[in-house]
Amino acid sequence: MKDASVAEEANITSSPEQHKSYRVELISLTTLFFMWGFLTSLNDVLIPYLRNMFELSYTQAMLIQFCFFGAYFIVSIPAGALISRIGYQRGIVTGLIIACIGCLMFYPASSMGVYGIFLAALFVLASGITILQVAANPYVSVLGNPKTASSRLTLTQAFNSFGTTIAPILIGPLILAAIVVTASSTQSVAEQQAEAVQIPYLLLGGALLVLAIIFSYIKLPKIATKAEEGKAMSSGSAMQYPHLMLGAVGIFVYVGAEVGIGSFLISFLSMESIAGLEEASAAKYIGYYFGGAMVGRFIGAAVMQKIAAGKALAFNATAAIILICVAILTSGYMAMWAILLVGFCNSIMFPTIFSLAIHGLKEHTSQGSGILCLSIVGGAILPLLQGMLADSIGIQLAFIIPVVCYAYIVYYGLVGCKPKFTTTL
Repeated sequence: MKDASVAEEANITSSPEQHKSYRVELISLTTLFFMWGFLTSLNDVLIPYLRNMFELSYTQAMLIQFCFFGAYFIVSIPAGALISRIGYQRGIVTGLIIACIGCLMFYPASSMGVYGIFLAALFVLASGITILQVAANPYVSVLGNPKTASSRLTLTQAFNSFGTTIAPILIGPLILAAIVVTASSTQSVAEQQAEAVQIPYLLLGGALLVLAIIFSYIKLPKIATKAEEGKAMSSGSAMQYPHLMLGAVGIFVYVGAEVGIGSFLISFLSMESIAGLEEASAAKYIGYYFGGAMVGRFIGAAVMQKIAAGKALAFNATAAIILICVAILTSGYMAMWAILLVGFCNSIMFPTIFSLAIHGLKEHTSQGSGILCLSIVGGAILPLLQGMLADSIGIQLAFIIPVVCYAYIVYYGLVGCKPKFTTTL
């Protein structure tokens, strides 16, 4: 998953010059999507790195994703309140500064060699990214012709996928090269391993700080959220729409499955029965997993112009189930490429589930959008459960959890996504 939608879908007003070209502004905003995709995918590199350094179980290692994606659940609503108070542009700057602080916290975490500080740094980093997502998406939708808003969002999300693709390839080997396999671990070895994250995250923190300075001075059009149409709306809430609530479960299981697979990729490819790769070499293959999602997004956008979104969603989820079962039941390169190809199947899932779930909500759309974004917490909970299962029955069989997740998505695409409107008497 690595790209989220707006935490608060508000009605947005802009200036009369709405149809003018905002090329420079859009390029600047696109860098934000790229950066948070880049930072998020590095978690999959940190898992084997910190697991080796602190001799963690798989369950303990999955606390990395738990702290990171748990921030979405905790920070999303406060982020919306913050942005409504200080505005969208200042919200972007605030998110960048907080994310920068999270990156800089990796330095004391690595120097002190305390796992808890690494987790705290990840939570702070994710909190900044959450604020960025809540603030940046409305800008992308308002900068230009409303008829092409979806196209602009698709393009920026493609750059998010580009970030998740190249980060493991560029940074992964640098971090994982520090893993030293010795008969008995010593403090000096642990310190060398810890220092491997200092330079990458200091550089990333510096890049975030530069972006914060740029967005402090760049002239972006002012946008203001206005009250939803029909302020005196009828009683009720978004929760009375079954297809929304089932969609929230769909987002929960999808993000959990995507993050869970990515989290175990390096360990899976390092197994002698699969590919026997060293961690530094295995990290490069994460790029194939997320790269498939990037390519599939462009293909899916074209295909779904002729095929119903629900059917396309069910087809991709079914293909994902088949590929994971191949990865579970076979070995060698067949299992390796089967699990990597699941990334291609993931491509359309998040935006498709999201759009199907909010369809027809009318005045409850904003509330429904918030519910869906809170469901991203699946990326915190399900990988942790998968880690517990991996500790007890092994990594390969633990992939049964994503299978169950994708089975639910098949159901949602074929049955659960059909709008049902309940009326209150």
